[in-house]
Amino acid sequence: MRKLVLLGAGYGNMRILLRLLNKELPADLEITLIDRTPFHSLKTEFYALAAGTAPDSDIRVALPAHEKLKVVEGEIAEIKLKDKAIALKNGDEITYDELVIGLGCEDNYHDVPGAAEYTSSIQTIGQSRATYKLLQGLGGGATVGIVGAGLSGIELASELRESRPDLKIKLFDRGPRILKDFPERLSNYVKDWFDKHDVEVVSNSNITRVEENVLYNHEDEIHVDAVVWTAGIQPVAIAREMDVETNRGRIVLNQYHQIPGYEDAYVVGDIADLPHAPSAQLAEEQAEQIVRVLRLVWNNEPLPNEMPEIKLKGFMGSLGKKQGFAYLADRTVTGRIARLLKSGVLWMYKWHNG
Repeated sequence: MRKLVLLGAGYGNMRILLRLLNKELPADLEITLIDRTPFHSLKTEFYALAAGTAPDSDIRVALPAHEKLKVVEGEIAEIKLKDKAIALKNGDEITYDELVIGLGCEDNYHDVPGAAEYTSSIQTIGQSRATYKLLQGLGGGATVGIVGAGLSGIELASELRESRPDLKIKLFDRGPRILKDFPERLSNYVKDWFDKHDVEVVSNSNITRVEENVLYNHEDEIHVDAVVWTAGIQPVAIAREMDVETNRGRIVLNQYHQIPGYEDAYVVGDIADLPHAPSAQLAEEQAEQIVRVLRLVWNNEPLPNEMPEIKLKGFMGSLGKKQGFAYLADRTVTGRIARLLKSGVLWMYKWHNG
């Protein structure tokens, strides 16, 4: 049997499964998906789980069931590209003919002392559950610091405000304004929402150290009862430790999303070095191209001289359950319509994958 092994049940590999399992597959093909959990987690919604505005069941999507798909629940110990094998922490080893690595990312603490030890995370569903327990266990009037005002930080701060109106929330933004790389109208809308809902945005911040219940912004000492870190990501350690060419920790690929020198190994999602910021949308677009390449390889057909340029549609974010913002086709959308758009996209995703 020809073995295709997928590492990680993230957005990229879910799109690969959706495309492969819905069409005729080679008779001799066997697909194995390896993940630490027996379900797909909606990582873009972890902020709601941590804030307490969405139940755990809403963040999970069942993995597809198919006669050609085998799901292995386990932790990966090593990716052996030369041996074409995956070593699991339980001692098992799984060989492959083709491999797709989609193991995602973890927090990047930027060498800030104490950040790893004294902050909470929303990078995995397990970490998000722990953050939920911490935040919901705080007493009235407690102060929560959220470090990083990107999309995750913004959505967590707004959702936490709706869940816990009794908390003091400080959102630390490294830039001069929220979402500084996008139109000022978008920034102003988000900032106005925070002002109206009593979320303090600390602009031009630089968190230099974290201690238990203390943040240091530049040299200012700020006492907090909990800190959630949303200030950047990096590929997971197992990907960073691979003996391949990387750029800022991300794996350099050829135009077919293959690792040079190991053309039977593909990389999808956050650990791939691409000219776009990591996102679920990027992983899915990349997955579409990987499926195309795989089918050509299986049919012994030549690969195209050039692959199409990946073009992204934009992004959407929520401000609680009733308001939102979006940047689509170079246009800014705010308010109730933007929130409905995001809810609709999420519903469609669950419908197609659930």
